[in-house]
Amino acid sequence: MDNRADVREFLVSRRAKVSPEAAGVVGGANRRVPGLRRSEVATLAGVSVEYYAKLERGAVGGASASVLDAVARALQLDDTERAHLFDLARAADGIPSSGRARRRATRSAPPRPSLQWALSAITDGVAFVRDQRQDLIATNALGRAFYSPVIGDGGRIPNLARFQFLDPAARDFYPDWDLFAEMCVAIMRAEAGRDPHDKGLQDLVGELSTRSETFRRLWGAHDVRTHGAGTKRFHHPVVGDLTLAYEELAITAEPGQVLLVYTAEPGSPSAERLRVLASWAAEPVRDDAPTPPRRATDERPMSDR
Repeated sequence: MDNRADVREFLVSRRAKVSPEAAGVVGGANRRVPGLRRSEVATLAGVSVEYYAKLERGAVGGASASVLDAVARALQLDDTERAHLFDLARAADGIPSSGRARRRATRSAPPRPSLQWALSAITDGVAFVRDQRQDLIATNALGRAFYSPVIGDGGRIPNLARFQFLDPAARDFYPDWDLFAEMCVAIMRAEAGRDPHDKGLQDLVGELSTRSETFRRLWGAHDVRTHGAGTKRFHHPVVGDLTLAYEELAITAEPGQVLLVYTAEPGSPSAERLRVLASWAAEPVRDDAPTPPRRATDERPMSDR
């Protein structure tokens, strides 16, 4: 795959973030570039200036793991950025990443029944599955209530990135909207490096780049990150402010899909609000369910009152 532009822009953007002082090199006067010079990165990585310049032009295919490691150290990449560099190199070599098959379909497959059963077994927390395209493909009952602003009444699969950047309601739902926007794009950028043949993801990036200036700017920054674990704040239209801890778990049977669970600290106001939300989300009585006995005060039919 020809991903030279992504490689070039990623390496240039990382080099610009490392100051000479942080790298332990003499800064000198009249520097014309932010961060390090190419020659300084080459020296720190132990490669020739010509070879590093070739890498930075995007010709990363065939680079050895030792060279990529040396470049990652010179650029002070974190674990996610280092993994992204290796993903870009594998894509340039035509090697699929993480055992994923090339993805050409634009729609996510429906969840397996057993996966939905597992989600439904989680009753005290928000549980949902999303894929590498940010499609919200399965939830438990509390998750459906929690993400009701995202799910809406539309016929298409709910997409967290579209909601984030194209729906004005997102700014109310996410009090830390700017932070969420950066996280969303950085996760998508990392996914694009892992699975560059995913046409559904490519189409989504194209759509959001066309319709959102903020997304376009953040995508151009080439920042990457993983989700993992942490705490987020939300403002739900039914129960108000929520502060929830999240854990992300990879679904090994479906590469690219992850299970996320949001929970509240026991005894906290957010835990109580989640309970209220769960009550609000309780499913209505089915039409074929037995009719409960009427109390004495309800014995007359409505037409007689």
